[in-house]
Amino acid sequence: MSHTLQFSFSSSRFNSSMKVEKMKIKRLRTRCFRVLCSSERSSFKDNADNGGQVSSRVILVERYSNGTAKRYVLGDDSQLQTFFVDDGRSTRAKRFQDSHSPDERLLSLPETIKDFILPAGFPGSVSDDYLHYMLLQFPTNVTGWICHTLVTSSLLKALHFLRVTEVSLYICSEAVGVGSFSGSTAAASAAAIRWVSKDGIGAVGRLFIGGRFGSLFDDDPKQWRMYADFIGSAGSIFDLTTQLYPGYFLPLASLGNLTKAVARGLKDPSFRVIQNHFAISGNLGEVAAKEEVWEVVAQLVGLALGILILDTPGLVKSYGVLSLTWLSMRVLHLWLRYESLSVLQFDTINLKRARLLVKSYMLHSTVPGCTDCNREENILAWPQFIKPKIIFGLPLDKMDGVERSHFMVEALLKLYASEKYILMVNQQPEDLRFYVSFKVGATSVSVLRSMWQTFWLNENWDSDVNICDQIANSLMQLEEKFEDFIQKLKDAEWDTQQLNLKVPKNLFIDDNTNPL
Repeated sequence: MSHTLQFSFSSSRFNSSMKVEKMKIKRLRTRCFRVLCSSERSSFKDNADNGGQVSSRVILVERYSNGTAKRYVLGDDSQLQTFFVDDGRSTRAKRFQDSHSPDERLLSLPETIKDFILPAGFPGSVSDDYLHYMLLQFPTNVTGWICHTLVTSSLLKALHFLRVTEVSLYICSEAVGVGSFSGSTAAASAAAIRWVSKDGIGAVGRLFIGGRFGSLFDDDPKQWRMYADFIGSAGSIFDLTTQLYPGYFLPLASLGNLTKAVARGLKDPSFRVIQNHFAISGNLGEVAAKEEVWEVVAQLVGLALGILILDTPGLVKSYGVLSLTWLSMRVLHLWLRYESLSVLQFDTINLKRARLLVKSYMLHSTVPGCTDCNREENILAWPQFIKPKIIFGLPLDKMDGVERSHFMVEALLKLYASEKYILMVNQQPEDLRFYVSFKVGATSVSVLRSMWQTFWLNENWDSDVNICDQIANSLMQLEEKFEDFIQKLKDAEWDTQQLNLKVPKNLFIDDNTNPL
């Protein structure tokens, strides 16, 4: 078994005195050695000065929380050497190997800084895509805060215009003797009421999202996190227009706040799922805390750059230049967001990834690994619009070829007697659609089985063959090959125990009812 060793000093220094050896041990923290091997008990051979070979073996390994280890190596000359190494073992098997891993970029940072910005035990305590995501997330947040600064500038300019207008009106009213309190107090109170009102309307949006769509985020957090940024961008447009129409500040600012509140309602739950994906060691709290560190630093940098832009003479004096600057920053922000989400490597199976996995199995009898599948996954696409089209939870009487045909219903019930779902195909070859209704007791595995059957029918469909015969043939193939498909998923290190394939709750078929 081959081993890779990387030393920062020559072998002639191995046979030193015990005093020098103790000095080495004290300085090992600043002189890091790397030994990459696949076992803890290894034999190391080195050419000695006399031309012979010295055989060494590891007798003890001390593992540290930062992912490194100290190996105690005993040679044939009875001399004990110690080496700090990169620990080849982690709390979880490395699933996503990348020769250009960004972990190497942090090796030169002081330990104090690494402990401050990274979870304890990094990289073994988090998933392999953690650092790559955070490095892309940082400039994403910076551009977001620059946009926030520019939008806030527009809101304040609109409020300033309103304040000046209201003070002028008050002075006129005082001149005719109808004023009742100071103009500055009236203007300040009106501005405060408008500001608080827009915040209250925005809170309604978060209330609606959390109560109505809470079950969506576990299935596809990447998609909803991306959509949150799109919606938030639309909300900022409303805020920017307040400078053009200050008389409509309250409705425009309220719409903007409502839209951004909806975006936040999508963003927060989605990001919690992503954080949970990173926390492979049960350290969700620490992962969230370190994310706050990155976020605050990005906020400070973004606010500083935003202020610098606002203080640039002639750059934002015109509304057109301000809007163009915001648009440029926002487009960059959205692109960086997409890139950061693209590096996430979930090992769970949702509808999109299930489609890719089943399709690959049908075409090549293999399934892609987590890295390849996540890279191929389209973050923005809706599963409902991806071919082949699958409609889940449809009543039997709404399926083509089933309505008003008790013979077809009886045939389907017989064919799917051993399954927890019923699948039917419309009989239009130019636009194949597959309808799936689930029985009582259906699970995520039932959804995956129905998708497997769907793709087999889509690849082998023959419009000249009786539909029931083709369904029967597909069920035979499903029975024979589905276990092999599951085994290939396990070999590719997919999580087959927790499938993010939810059974629709709006309709269930109970085929065990007794006639009255």
